[in-house]
Amino acid sequence: MLSCKPSNHSSSSPFNKFPKSFSTIFPSATSAFSTYASISASLMLLRSIFNDLIPYPLRKHIFSAISSLFCFFSGKQTIIIDQFDGIEPNHVFNATELYLSTKVNPNSKRLKVSKRIKDKGLSFKLDKGQRITDSFNGVELKWRHVCYGVEIKGNVTEKRYFMLRFKKNNGDLVMNSYLPFVLKSAEMIENEMRVLKIHTLGNVRYGFKFKWESIKLEHPSTFETLALDPELKTMTIDDINRFIRRKEFYKKVGRSWKRGYLLYGPPGTGKSSLVAAMANYLKFDIYDLQLENIKNIDCTVNLPDRGHRRNGQDKQLTLSGLLNFVDGLWSSCGDERIIVLTTNHKHRLDPALLRPGRMDLHIHLSYCGMRAFTLLAANYLGIKGEHRLFGEIEVLLEATKVTPAQVAEELMKDEDVDVAVEGFLSFLKQRKMEEDKLEKDEALKKAEVKESRELKIEHKYLKKDEASKKAEVKESQE
Repeated sequence: MLSCKPSNHSSSSPFNKFPKSFSTIFPSATSAFSTYASISASLMLLRSIFNDLIPYPLRKHIFSAISSLFCFFSGKQTIIIDQFDGIEPNHVFNATELYLSTKVNPNSKRLKVSKRIKDKGLSFKLDKGQRITDSFNGVELKWRHVCYGVEIKGNVTEKRYFMLRFKKNNGDLVMNSYLPFVLKSAEMIENEMRVLKIHTLGNVRYGFKFKWESIKLEHPSTFETLALDPELKTMTIDDINRFIRRKEFYKKVGRSWKRGYLLYGPPGTGKSSLVAAMANYLKFDIYDLQLENIKNIDCTVNLPDRGHRRNGQDKQLTLSGLLNFVDGLWSSCGDERIIVLTTNHKHRLDPALLRPGRMDLHIHLSYCGMRAFTLLAANYLGIKGEHRLFGEIEVLLEATKVTPAQVAEELMKDEDVDVAVEGFLSFLKQRKMEEDKLEKDEALKKAEVKESRELKIEHKYLKKDEASKKAEVKESQE
């Protein structure tokens, strides 16, 4: 007989190799979280001590050295493109920012988006800390936008740069082909997106300096629509064109490639419109320098020669500072610049501002003549050729002082051509009567002043005669 003994599976089964409880191998969840919290707190404490004891510049060098060490062993090379090269903007940084704006991925974690009112589409840019990967001739190139703040004497200034990383063996390709490609691409994009801007210094201080703020320049003035004497207009355009094409000539004769224009004349004669027409013609941005204590250069009589206020943060513009900007060493920083000064009173300006080399061409914008009126009538009323009232208007324009701005305002008062022209003629007649009355009043005042002066002189001589007669009587009595 075969005996049936129960088989002893408890000692040979593979399931018995695991302990009955996992607690003998893995710590409890509470213990794990406690350990993690302790390590995190220690790291945060060490980081705080590190930041407090070690100055930022030294920390930057330490991190840079560590990063360079990792790059050395990783076979990667890094290029840093700072926003500024000293105090001058870095063209490579601006070109990189524009180029990468066309490479952004909508799936990126964080992007900066903007759109001006009249822009056709949205504009995307990399936000700080974001990365993007580009490809050139089969080579992978990784970009990162880095921003950080630097505190100097209580003022925090934002610093920005782009970091480009790639394999070391592709260094020649990146230096000699890829970066020039980025610059060329940015130039093409900028030409396609070219928008004229007007810049002005803001009121908010960034670190130790104020930041230029800009807005799209949408002034419609052109040389074709400008109510300017045709000969003066042709002379101005020819002078601008001659300046633009003579870069090598300025270099050969040792002069900065810049030109100064002084626009002067009564208010409303088109000085600002001429500046806008020049900007639109040249496709130049406008930098509007707000001269705090000068105000359109009309109050330079009491302009100090040296120094600035020490009791406040805002520096006071001085005559020497203005002249140095226009014609000093600072004027040579940059090419192809046009400096325009506008004033209502040329005679109030310091002669040092007016000499050649500073204000090279003086353009007098005077009252409206018949040729300027004809152009305004064509622009505002669509009159091509003659009108039955133009002869009478020409006579009155020669005898009155009316600015182009006043003419334009009168022509806009009615959409009917005949009504508008008749209204302008009535305006001129009224203006002529007012000027004649003013001339008569001034002539009368001058006559009264002259008569009063003659009476004073006569009275003075009478007193003299009386004194001499008294002296004669006294002598005779003695």
